[in-house]
Amino acid sequence: MNRSSRTAAAALSAAAILAGAWPSAAAPATSDDGHGSAARARVSWGTVTVPPGRAGLLKATGLTGPDLGTGSTLTLTAPAGARVTGTPLDAPGYRGAVGADGRTAVYTATSAERPWRAGTFPFVLTVPADAVPGTRLSGCSLRLADAAGTTRATGGCQVTVGLAEPQLTSPEPGVPLTARPVVAGTAHPGARITVRGPDDGTVCTAVAGPDGRWTCTPGEALPEGPGRLQATATLNGASATSEQIQITVGAPAPGR
Repeated sequence: MNRSSRTAAAALSAAAILAGAWPSAAAPATSDDGHGSAARARVSWGTVTVPPGRAGLLKATGLTGPDLGTGSTLTLTAPAGARVTGTPLDAPGYRGAVGADGRTAVYTATSAERPWRAGTFPFVLTVPADAVPGTRLSGCSLRLADAAGTTRATGGCQVTVGLAEPQLTSPEPGVPLTARPVVAGTAHPGARITVRGPDDGTVCTAVAGPDGRWTCTPGEALPEGPGRLQATATLNGASATSEQIQITVGAPAPGR
């Protein structure tokens, strides 16, 4: 994947696992579902990481238990600080809808045979641009209900604010360089930048300013000839790495 396609990618994906257990006739009820009946549920967790201002694809899967039939629903409640913005399932037998407030989204089984058994059920979650990288957003949940609205299984998901990939804007690929060129780029404000060379050794470091811009200069001369540079940004335990750029270092100037 080249730099432009990676930068344009707006969605990251991970899986949230949904699993449930239903009470048998002999099993006592263990929790009230709010509809006058009770269901036992086993909660499993999946994770998704979404950089600020971008969208992530959360996929619910892994249902086991009796068939629920037409009219059953799968509901995602977004965590605090995020919104559900899409239900992009491309499969017959289901209908998706996003709540007007963006807090919830629902898939309804309309004609699927043995619904919820096969495939995954994707929900698009969007994180605001001012979200702090490394923060875990609480309150993400999944609920599977039958046509009468009775809860049959519950699940959860852990949503973490990630870090956007830093960008290397200088030097330009293919332009002959001096042995200690100025390296520059952009990243999330406050992120620590580490630029590495062909042998993965550290070339130089910097901290992105309030406008996201950063610059640094190699402490030692880069080896002559072709090579590469790559930047890694870290902030609050989150990290992201830029695309590599290919460089060529020319012969040192006389007297150096």
